[in-house]
Amino acid sequence: MTEVIDAAVAALSAKLKGGFDGVAKFVIPGEGAIMMDATGVRAGDEEADVTLTASTEVFRAILEGDMNPTTAFMTGKLSVDGSMGMAMKLGSALS
Repeated sequence: MTEVIDAAVAALSAKLKGGFDGVAKFVIPGEGAIMMDATGVRAGDEEADVTLTASTEVFRAILEGDMNPTTAFMTGKLSVDGSMGMAMKLGSALS
C-alpha cells in the first residue's frame, strides 16, 4: 500500500463517518484502489457497484474540497463505471 492510498483511506474514513450505503471503489492509477462500503473504508480492489477513477491530484482536490466531484466528472477528470446513482450518492457524501 502506498502513502497516497494510506492518506486517502484516512481522509475518506473521516468524511464518510461510519461507512457508505453500497459498495464503491476509487482507483488512483499507479497507486492502488480504495474500497468504501457499509463496514467503512479500506485499501482493496474488489467488485463494486460503482468504480471511480481519477489521478492523485484530482482525488486530493476532491477530498480537500477544492474540486466538486460532479465538476471533476463533467470535465473528464473523474471517470465513473457502474451505477451512476451510486456515484451521485458518493459525490454528495464527499462534498
